[in-house]
Parts: sequence; structure tokens; C-alpha cells
Amino acid sequence: MIEKPLVPTDTELVTTLHGDEEQSFVVLMQPRGDQDQLLRALDDVALGELGDAVREPREPVGGAAVPPAMRGLELSLDALRDSGADAVGQLVEERPLEVLASVVRETGADEVVVLTAPHYVEELFHRDWASRARHRVGVPVLRLFAHTE
Repeated sequence: MIEKPLVPTDTELVTTLHGDEEQSFVVLMQPRGDQDQLLRALDDVALGELGDAVREPREPVGGAAVPPAMRGLELSLDALRDSGADAVGQLVEERPLEVLASVVRETGADEVVVLTAPHYVEELFHRDWASRARHRVGVPVLRLFAHTE
């Protein structure tokens, strides 16, 4: 599960987790919108970035968030494939954890990697994707922090 496109450092990280083993990925990406705006503002305060907490950068919401998310997903899949891994993916607009659990069952996945920016407030209360996924998917869940370019 990712919340933003993979940058080269992220691609290298996830494709080298298990050495030279052949890997395949099913990438799930949820279009960002204003559903978690309060939590993002609280994270900004926790990180001492008060200016960002007061004004959220212009970010598409609702249906407008889908095209950028689709482009980000396609870029991420291309990066994984270019590294030699098999990769497919989909946007998940609703119930991401239910979709994740379904994908794990259907594919027989060995593990789940959740790659997101730090979300300190959500993590504190175990409301982040990784914490919630651990109770649903039945396989190990690895939480990694996404890099920026």
C-alpha cells in the first residue's frame, strides 16, 4: 500500500528487501483527498511545521484526486517493472483495508509492505494503515517510511 508515487529510493528499498529472490508486487494506492486533513495538520504540528498546519498545500480532492493518483500508480508500477519485478496495481477509493485483505487472500501474498509518510498521530493511536492491516491480513506487515525526491 502506498499513498504517493514511489521515488527511486523507495523502489530500490522494496525491491531489495529479500535479496535476489524473484518478486512480484500488487500495489494499492488510495487517492488522497481532504478526508485526513485534520490528521495531516496535527502531524505537521508534531513535526514543528506550523506553517504547513495552518495552510494545507493545494491538493486535489474528491474526483479530482483520481487522475493524479492514477498517474502516480502507473509511475510506481513502471519503476517496479524497470527494476525487474512483476507489478500490477489498482486505485482503492473506498475501504482500502478490506481490499488489501482480499488481495492478500486471492494472491497468497507472503507479506504486506505499507509505504507512507510518517503519520505520528495516527500511529500513536494505532489508526495508521500498517497497524490496522496487522489485524486483518494474516501475514506479516512491514511499515516503511516513504522518501522524498
